[in-house]
Amino acid sequence: MGNTHPGATSPLGMVSACAYSGAYPTGYGRYAKNTEGVPEEMFDRLQASGFTHFQQSGTGAIRKYYNYVRVTPMVQPLDDLGQSWPLEDERAEAGYYAANLDTGVRCEITVGEKVAVHRYTFPDHHSARVVVDLSCGGLGIDLGRTIPLRAQAESMGHGRAQGTVVMEGIPLSVFIEVESPGWRQMLWYDRRLIPGGTRLDFDSIRHTTLRPFGMLFMGPTRAGQTIEVRMGFSLRGCDQARANLERECGAAGDSAFETVKARTRASWRNHLGRIQVDGGTPARRTVMATALYHSLIKPCIADDESPNWPDPGPYAFDVCTMWDIYKTQMPLLSAIAPDRYGDMLESLIRVCEEEGNFPIGYRMARGADRFFRQASALAHTALADAHALKRPGIDWTWALVHMVDDLRRLYGEDFWEHGVVHPITHTLDLAYAHHCTAKVARALNDHRLAADLERRSQGWINAFDPATGLLKDSEFYEGGKWNYSFRLIHDMAGRIELAGGDRAFARMLDRFFGYGCEPVKQPGRGPDPIEMAAGYALNRFEGLNNEPDMEVPWAYHYAGRPDRTAEILNSALTWQFGTGPGGLPGNDDSGGLSAWYVWASLGLFPVAGQNMFLVNTPAFERATMQVEGGEFVIETSGFRESPIGVDGIDRDPAPQYVQSATLNGRPLHATHLTAADVHHGGRLHLRLGPEPSDWGHGNRPPSLSDPHPKEQR
Repeated sequence: MGNTHPGATSPLGMVSACAYSGAYPTGYGRYAKNTEGVPEEMFDRLQASGFTHFQQSGTGAIRKYYNYVRVTPMVQPLDDLGQSWPLEDERAEAGYYAANLDTGVRCEITVGEKVAVHRYTFPDHHSARVVVDLSCGGLGIDLGRTIPLRAQAESMGHGRAQGTVVMEGIPLSVFIEVESPGWRQMLWYDRRLIPGGTRLDFDSIRHTTLRPFGMLFMGPTRAGQTIEVRMGFSLRGCDQARANLERECGAAGDSAFETVKARTRASWRNHLGRIQVDGGTPARRTVMATALYHSLIKPCIADDESPNWPDPGPYAFDVCTMWDIYKTQMPLLSAIAPDRYGDMLESLIRVCEEEGNFPIGYRMARGADRFFRQASALAHTALADAHALKRPGIDWTWALVHMVDDLRRLYGEDFWEHGVVHPITHTLDLAYAHHCTAKVARALNDHRLAADLERRSQGWINAFDPATGLLKDSEFYEGGKWNYSFRLIHDMAGRIELAGGDRAFARMLDRFFGYGCEPVKQPGRGPDPIEMAAGYALNRFEGLNNEPDMEVPWAYHYAGRPDRTAEILNSALTWQFGTGPGGLPGNDDSGGLSAWYVWASLGLFPVAGQNMFLVNTPAFERATMQVEGGEFVIETSGFRESPIGVDGIDRDPAPQYVQSATLNGRPLHATHLTAADVHHGGRLHLRLGPEPSDWGHGNRPPSLSDPHPKEQR
């Protein structure tokens, strides 16, 4: 369950659109909500009651899943609204989704940054209709609905209508144009038409008082006749929604579908073309392209759309799983979409100013999702990296003020006073955030502040039990102490010494990854809690379905064993990802997991907050990234293609190991690069071989207590 959907999206755009079943995970699926094991099926087929807008991508058990403004093409009476029909002949491309309803209607959708355009091809019928349901929201499962708080709808005639629904405190406005000459339009409430009515107003809606409402357009169709529905969205009112529609779709009366589709397709081609790979199996190239696509759907970044502050500027939402994306996806956006990445950081700073916290999760809702259990103070890593790269457009003095203030909020207050806080993982988060903030403070010549922050950043050691070399007993979110004990903190040299040195640390990692152990039986449908508890008690790598484990394969680098990293990455890339349904090993988490795949396939891993990339064996013979400084090329010699079965899937490829490396023609003995090395462009050459070498054993990545390691300890 990657929890993604095949609907139409634009790169980092505000609007998405997809078929709506009401089931988990995104409203497109057919499952009941679950957090462990294989999910229970709600339906035995793909089906839809219409097509909704604003979907999550890859998230797990978060509170709500938008699915606002449902559009349903019908040849049935309005009483049948909400009924689901089988989906047939689905087709999905970047920026485009199409399917047949078994009512005989062909449905196509494309989106721009702030618009959606639907095209419906009807059968011959005396009374076809397009129904817009403004009351729809969330999922059709227990406690899954999102109820509008207030709403208004207006029928303006001549195929035009508009409305605003306040969902979770946010006013979502839509302006609609329906190209349907000769059709009638009306408002409806509780599945009853309101003849002659031009406006609906609801000042207060509750779960007990909600009745569906919206607009309807209807008239006769001949076989093969198409009806186009153009929709502009805004979080700042109907006038801006109309302006967005005109900007992206052109004048009323003009067909916009092909124009918007072509523009979004070109935008996707531009974004996806920023990483090119050669070699590797067809399956790997397919998964790589898909992973890059999923990495560029979220967050949604909309210019001049904040409903919470009136000023112009970028507004980013669906920063839903910061505890995943700060490690992988945010560094990817920084590398290949730096302008939009800068807009996201600017928006996060503004959220902190307006709401008092850097968000751990931030959706299209009033107030940040604080996700107290997951993590603390994660935006500091992205800001530290951006400052080190001299990102323009950010007032760094202003940013530093908010970085420092945020360290004292929530769990940070206890850390400030005691140097340790439970859940113990927050101690690591906060110590690391102090380190990142100290780097910005020192660069801005506030040396007194920097010294204090650096001293507090050493509190990472308070999280560990010297007797075991692992984290202290505590509560852990989606994992246990083993999952969290191998994070790439700012003082890995000190952390390895605490574990007993290189060999002892490597042995702990070997145990975690199951070297020499029997395979673990995976849980099935509805696993018993006893079975799940026994699995967690193994203290093993759970695979990449668990965000704390994302960075752990790279911890071997700090112990001088990059060969182990190569083995684990080769296994994960081969066996945990595929081209069909179920091709992701767990929640994609807003692109965090897919971005991990992109980096691992390139043979790089960004160490967020440390302005550094770790280097290992890539999955492709050659790759090129378009970065600010031009091209960063990763090329290999001795690359061996994996054996392929008849179905195109890799067949048990043996890992390859780096024998030597050069950067821009000069020998590279270390297993790391600075982020500037990558962002400024250059050429990394890796000579590969079938056996481990001594490359990287003696020159480790820097650590706080050992910033220039040279010799093997």
